[in-house]
Amino acid sequence: MARREIRSAAARLVHRLQGRSPIAASGRGPDSALTEVLGPYVPSDHSRQINAGYYIDRLMTATPRPERVLDLGCGDGGTVDDFRRHHPDVDWVGVDIDDSQAARLERRSDATFVIYDGLVVPFPDESFDLVFSRQVLEHVPDPLGHLRQIQRVLRPGGALIGSTSQLEPYHARSYWNYTVFGFVSLCTDAGLVVEEIRPGLDGITLTMRSFLGRPPEFSRWWRDESPLNEMIDDWGRQTRASVARINLRKLAFAGQFVFLVRRPA
Repeated sequence: MARREIRSAAARLVHRLQGRSPIAASGRGPDSALTEVLGPYVPSDHSRQINAGYYIDRLMTATPRPERVLDLGCGDGGTVDDFRRHHPDVDWVGVDIDDSQAARLERRSDATFVIYDGLVVPFPDESFDLVFSRQVLEHVPDPLGHLRQIQRVLRPGGALIGSTSQLEPYHARSYWNYTVFGFVSLCTDAGLVVEEIRPGLDGITLTMRSFLGRPPEFSRWWRDESPLNEMIDDWGRQTRASVARINLRKLAFAGQFVFLVRRPA
C-alpha cells in the first residue's frame, strides 16, 4: 500500500474512532484493576494529557526551587532553556553516554556536559536537588541500578521528574516498555517514593506515528490531547467519571506516562 493510501486509511480510522460514542466502554476496564495498585499516585486535580515539561514548570516555580539540576540522558542539552526560563542562574548539568544517538548532535557551549559509562553517575552522593529524565528509562539496560544511582545523587527531599514509554514501538535502541505498576515497583525498590503519575499521549496514536514513518502531522499530539485520550475525555463526561478515574483510564492505554518521584527527606 502506498504511503499516501496508508495515511488516508489511518485518518479514516481516527475519524471513525473520534465519531464513535465511547459510552459502550463504561463498564469494567483496565483502569478498574489499576485503581487498587495506583490509586495513591493518580492525581485528582485534572486529567489533561501532559509531557515532561509540566513538572519542570511546576517545580521551578515552587518555593524553594531547585538550584542544581541534573539532566540524565541530556542529548544535545535542549532542556537548558526550559529550566533557565524560570531560573536564569540554575546550575544545569547534562550527562549522557558517549555513543548516545542524541549525544552525537552538536551541543551548545553555554552549559556543562559530562560523558559517563551508563552505569555510575559521576557525581558524589546528594549532589542535586532535581534529576530530569525524559524518555530515557526505556533505553537503560539496568533500570533498577539506574534508579539507585539517581537516588544516590539526589539530596534528601530532591525530585526525579520526567517521562518514559509504556505502549510505544521499538525506537533508538529501546530495551523496555514499563507498565505504571512496574515503574512504581522499581522506584520503591530503589528507595524512591512516587508522588504522581500522569498520562502522556495514547499508545494507539504513538503506534500509528511509528507505522507511518513519523509524519510531522503527528507532532501536534505532544501538545494537544491525542485521539484516544479525547475519546476517554468524552467517556468521562458521559459517564460522569471522576478526574482520577479518567486519569487511570488514560494511563491504562498511555503510550508514554509522566512522573514525579522523590528521595525521602
